[in-house]
Amino acid sequence: LQESLIKLVEACNDQSHNMDRWLSKLEASNWLTHIKEILTAACLAAQCIDREGASVLVHGTEGTDSTLQVTSLAQIILDPRCRTIRGFESLVVREWLQAGHPFQQRCAQSAYSNSKQKWEAPVFLLFLDCVWQILRQFPCSFEFNEQFLIMLFEHAYASQFGTFLGNNENERSKLKLLQKTMSLWSWVNRSEELSKFQNPLFEANSLVIWPSVAPQSLQLWEGVFLRWNRPSKFLDEAHEEMISIIKYN
Repeated sequence: LQESLIKLVEACNDQSHNMDRWLSKLEASNWLTHIKEILTAACLAAQCIDREGASVLVHGTEGTDSTLQVTSLAQIILDPRCRTIRGFESLVVREWLQAGHPFQQRCAQSAYSNSKQKWEAPVFLLFLDCVWQILRQFPCSFEFNEQFLIMLFEHAYASQFGTFLGNNENERSKLKLLQKTMSLWSWVNRSEELSKFQNPLFEANSLVIWPSVAPQSLQLWEGVFLRWNRPSKFLDEAHEEMISIIKYN
């Protein structure tokens, strides 16, 4: 998975401006294939629960990586509470932090690093990308916006908060992070910060949402992978205009 991310970053930083070269590198990275596989597994689990009333056992190698991706995404598909800001925060705490995803090992370095760590892998980033794919398909069903997901990605790799430090709850307890550091959630949930991450199109939706996993439905997450390659001025202006229109109506 780390190799896939490195290839994707290399493709995004290619300045040749050759269409065939870009598409070839994007396909060779297999990043979108990973997204399709995880979303397909999550949809299958959600379908068994919703339509068949069955219990689902999700089993991975250690239960701290792809297992968490599938269980988290299945809950987002099924449970509207997980599509709210507080609900998504609780999901990350419950399914990732408390379940023992080794953030320190997986997010030790970025794809730009020259050295490679054995345990490094963008598992959490891939999960956030999958959430963004669903958000893009159902833009009115999520209380949070794209910036909220980007913020979580950034703090998983480098943060002034202690939320994503350590590899499990035992390590965080031994390091006394609750006493020594500030929680990311306490900062995010302040009213002056929270407004930055709220989706102006949000309308509470109690229905199950079924994302498409067709190749035509999956896109490169430009907000992360092309963030330095595209001007944000016009996007920001469009976002502000959309908010003003919604408030006016």
